Amino acid sequence: MTVAILGTGVMGETLLSGLIRAGRRAEDILATNRRAERGKELEERYGVEVVDNATAARRAETLVLVVKPQDMGTLLAEITDHVRQGQLVVSLAAGITTRYIESRLPEGIAVVRVMPNTPAMVDEGMAAISPGSRCDEGHLHVAEQLLQATGRVVRVPEKQQDAVTAISGTGPAYVFFVVEAMIEAGVHLGLPRATATELVVQTVVGSAKLLRETGEHPTVLRERVTSPAGTTAAAMRLLEEGRVRADFLAAIEAARDRSRALANAADE
Repeated sequence: MTVAILGTGVMGETLLSGLIRAGRRAEDILATNRRAERGKELEERYGVEVVDNATAARRAETLVLVVKPQDMGTLLAEITDHVRQGQLVVSLAAGITTRYIESRLPEGIAVVRVMPNTPAMVDEGMAAISPGSRCDEGHLHVAEQLLQATGRVVRVPEKQQDAVTAISGTGPAYVFFVVEAMIEAGVHLGLPRATATELVVQTVVGSAKLLRETGEHPTVLRERVTSPAGTTAAAMRLLEEGRVRADFLAAIEAARDRSRALANAADE
């Protein structure tokens, strides 16, 4: 089965490289890019064929659309005359609904909506997929196989995609923000920046692994670190007084609302 990745920016190349690492043959992958020099670079690096969008739509069984939301309309206009029955279209564009894509392609084309995140670059991504109105189990299985090349995949109803965007799509930025603050605090307390960075990064990696492998609720794990009247208790008290938990909730709600706005603007 030939897969075409239409749009090979950061996320498009991430999926492309993940598929190659997962054992997908380069000759079974097509890629598109608007810049000729970028296309040549991809051909040399991965051994894939770089073509234009129309050619990719004609030749591939699965089309993966990895463009910015504002560019989706233009891309769909380029490929609509070349898309055929039996193909699967997988969209990684934030805020773009399956209804929007289905309405701009021939009747009967199956569409799957995906919200990935950037840890896919190191094969630790979290992708949520949702079926369009013409999808069946087989289509979802194909989408899952593609995305499992760069991490984990869950299925969600499309109405939950805005929440997914706010939690896991945007989530790495929240983590990096906290990491940045902790490193700066370490420097403020007198640690060399390199030492503070190593301490914080390994603490985050180890904590995430502890969560995953033990299956314990984060509250339980936090309480195990928090001795009565100890250093962690002092830190936690200050964070609670500063309404950090409430601010995180408000920030995530803002991200969800922005995702909804993008979807509404695209559908208009």
